[in-house]
Amino acid sequence: MSKVESDRVLPGAARGRGALSNAPGRFEPHRRLHADDGWGREPEPQVRTQVTEDGSRSILARNTSPDIPFDRSINPYRGCEHGCIYCFARPSHAYLGLSPGLDFETRLFSKPRAPELLRKALSARRYRPDVIAIGTNTDPYQPVEQRLQIMRGVLEVLNAFRHPVSIVTKGALIRRDLGLLAEMAADGLAHVGVSLTTLDPKLSRRMEPRAAAPAHRLRSIGLLAEAGIPVRAMIAPVVPGLTDHELESLMQAAADAGATAASYIVLRLPLEVSPLFREWLEEVYPDRARRVMGRVRELHGGRDYDPEWGRRMRGQGLWADLLAKRFAVALGRTGLSRQLPALRRDLFRVPPRPGEQLSLF
Repeated sequence: MSKVESDRVLPGAARGRGALSNAPGRFEPHRRLHADDGWGREPEPQVRTQVTEDGSRSILARNTSPDIPFDRSINPYRGCEHGCIYCFARPSHAYLGLSPGLDFETRLFSKPRAPELLRKALSARRYRPDVIAIGTNTDPYQPVEQRLQIMRGVLEVLNAFRHPVSIVTKGALIRRDLGLLAEMAADGLAHVGVSLTTLDPKLSRRMEPRAAAPAHRLRSIGLLAEAGIPVRAMIAPVVPGLTDHELESLMQAAADAGATAASYIVLRLPLEVSPLFREWLEEVYPDRARRVMGRVRELHGGRDYDPEWGRRMRGQGLWADLLAKRFAVALGRTGLSRQLPALRRDLFRVPPRPGEQLSLF
């Protein structure tokens, strides 16, 4: 054998995907490499999405991070078909023995029992209501949701319990649930964050290949706002050298569409995300790769990523300070707020099961 190749797959096999390779996760003791034996390499079939049912016996995940404003969340899916190359959740696939690369966006795990498990958790005597965040890891409105409707079932349970929920998505499928979300929002039980990264459809298609196009996300903001649902524009991630110049225009477009609040997060490249992003950058934007990664390292103290609480979301240094000042000025100019109205917790109740007698009081 002559040349040993990397974990990269042939371009045709990964068409319409974000990652260019499928290297094993950090816990795997072995890796497979392609070797050129002189006979040529057989064409690889296009990678298809596979969905496996997740056998989890609980659905509420708890969080204690001081820089995240919630302590519980739900993830109806593991892995995300949107394929955003920058996704900080990619390393979680390593815990499944799979690659944070192509596996993360093509080998998905669904939780069809999520509504049932949620009903059980909320019915427990010791349960105390607080905002449940959905979409903070993987998108609940990724394409597979159209068929499986797990998120829809989860929302129906939350509505029945009059439980507050905060949703983050970049998927246009959220429009399907406008009626249900509007009903909850009317009682102060729901708000939505729509992730915006760029107004450039070409860049968006390259960077987040199966997510809704920028125009569709702005349309979603408009429809949500028209339905009375408070909407936050989440400018996330801000990618230095690629999207940072759009901060003000993104915020203005979101305000024009009907958003009432905005936030931002700088690019984060934890664990396996860093080599995946750098590989993508060298392939798609080779002329900007050095400048982009230089600014990323400037943001994170000379490293590709700084995991320290209080710094990981905003970065540090002069560029981070300038970005924060630009954001503050844009807030004033657009009329957007930093915060959405607080969600109510006092309406929570455990609804009677079918056949149970209602209380007289």
